Amino acid sequence: MTPKTPERPAAATLDERITGALVGAAVGDALGGPVEGWPPERIAERHGGRVHGIVGPWYGDDWRTARPVAPYHKGDGHVTDDTLMTHALVRVYAAVRDHLDAYAIAEHLVPDLMTTPRWIPELEAEALPLQRIFLAEKWLVARLHYGHVDPREAGVGNIVNCGAAMYSAPVGLVNAANPAGAYAEALDIAGAHQSSYGREAAGVLAAAVAAACAPGATPDSVVAACLALAKDGTRAAIEAVCEVAARHTDFESALRPLRAAVEPFDTVGPDYRSPSLGARRPSRLHSIEELPVALGMVVVARGDYHHAVLGAVNYGRDCDSIATMAGAVAGALGSRVPSEWSKRVAEASRLDLHAPAQALTEVTREIFERDVSRRRAHESAFTELSP
Repeated sequence: MTPKTPERPAAATLDERITGALVGAAVGDALGGPVEGWPPERIAERHGGRVHGIVGPWYGDDWRTARPVAPYHKGDGHVTDDTLMTHALVRVYAAVRDHLDAYAIAEHLVPDLMTTPRWIPELEAEALPLQRIFLAEKWLVARLHYGHVDPREAGVGNIVNCGAAMYSAPVGLVNAANPAGAYAEALDIAGAHQSSYGREAAGVLAAAVAAACAPGATPDSVVAACLALAKDGTRAAIEAVCEVAARHTDFESALRPLRAAVEPFDTVGPDYRSPSLGARRPSRLHSIEELPVALGMVVVARGDYHHAVLGAVNYGRDCDSIATMAGAVAGALGSRVPSEWSKRVAEASRLDLHAPAQALTEVTREIFERDVSRRRAHESAFTELSP
């Protein structure tokens, strides 16, 4: 499948980019959920070829009891914890109405996860988000609510994974066209959740989304912004994967090469469901798999949302998070999210996918006005200090 020229507005506005990124992330998440954890070969075998849209649960009607997925209804357009966490972070921004730090996660995100029942599509019931999120996200509650750990250090000791990166797109959107600002803010926020290359990935994903919002942005300019900020194994992994991705224009031909490129940096190992003994431990040499592959798929797709997300989905492994990240970047670039997908995901998940985008756009404009005021005050003081 060769990507078409991305369908973008001549000059996508802030509102359009924020909507594209958040809706695009949620749709990518829903498409990837039912095939998460499987390699491309098994996905093709199960579905009689590559996945080209929304599909049902891997185990069909047995999803309630089949291991290792039970009791989650992954498929049929249901979003997963990636979207639940992303929307929770948007709610934190809507409450604080300014830049966030690790303390905001302790004061706002953790209570949101613990105290307010919400519709959980995979459980087909109202429940506390805490009852759905993965162990690496439950860590936030254990450390911050029960352990009273300094929020800036609470992520230390958690398994190192993509848990913080998967919901960092809102940080990039609040810092639209300012990758360095997005990177710094996401690193601070993620300190409450992750350490090492898991925390680094959160910073770089936010930077990628911020860079994608810049007027005239391209996949190459997004990758360049990431490489200018990323450190250690994360930087090396992005460089290696995107160098390979640039040689492909079709996700089918890129599936194996991208996996081979990221494999030296990935600690999980070849069997995704049985991680190696060295998996998910802090390291300066390694990287999460999801972020480099997501950026690689955006490069392969030349920024086209449809192609990038389907490439991420058919890559398998942690493909709901890969498609979430690829969808956020492609959406922020202005590439159109297929309406037939977004409508079906919204209906199946019982979510208004546009409401978080509207809320975040309003907050982003407020924060920008505050930033301008703060900058002018600083300039005035500095001028007085340096006549």
